[in-house]
Amino acid sequence: MESEQNRQSLAAGQPAVRDCGLAEYRQVLALQQQLQEQRRAGVIGDTVLMVEHPPVITLGAHKSSNRLLASPEDLAGRGIDLVEIRRGGGTTAHNPGQLVFYPIVNIQELGLDINAYVRTLEQIGIELLAGLGVASHCKKGFPGLWVGPRKIASVGVRVSRFVTCHGMAINIQNDLSIFGTMVPCGLDGVTMTSARKETGRTYDMNEIKGQLAVLVRRHLSRAASQNGGTVES
Repeated sequence: MESEQNRQSLAAGQPAVRDCGLAEYRQVLALQQQLQEQRRAGVIGDTVLMVEHPPVITLGAHKSSNRLLASPEDLAGRGIDLVEIRRGGGTTAHNPGQLVFYPIVNIQELGLDINAYVRTLEQIGIELLAGLGVASHCKKGFPGLWVGPRKIASVGVRVSRFVTCHGMAINIQNDLSIFGTMVPCGLDGVTMTSARKETGRTYDMNEIKGQLAVLVRRHLSRAASQNGGTVES
């Protein structure tokens, strides 16, 4: 069924969407790099990966924003992997119950610059969370999504020859204690939250992935960009 939807999406100028299930961060990072090379070469069309990760902390390209509150040895003892990567932003964390999506898309073909692309990702997150009963918003100068003063989603992207990798992580019902081992995105005093913490509800992650697939196909399509529909947040 998913492959048929992807064939239809390709014909409509929409990205293919791949559900990677629960997968190690390093494995999905290697897949992103492979797909990014293929997309730059024109071998594949735009593709979006959806995934949950086992516990991992990633360190971004902005060294001053990479701030850990536990040693690598302590993290390893708690079963938390530590990975240095090349994307914008600082330290962030992933674990099961957090939904992450990684668009491998050509923003030039979508008619987006990098700022409009980030706003598009944020808009996708806002609409997804609204469907879960959570009203979130952007905060100027601080990429990601917020519920009042609490942060619920993080954005970090990298663009090479107009093709993106990395993406957005949205806290649905993950264990938030992992964020106590780091300073999220290098921002002091930030409290992390999740959809479950805000609503008290438990969610079906497969249903949410289906909702996300609809949103990324809607917002990251050539038709939407040509109509100006993906850049407003």
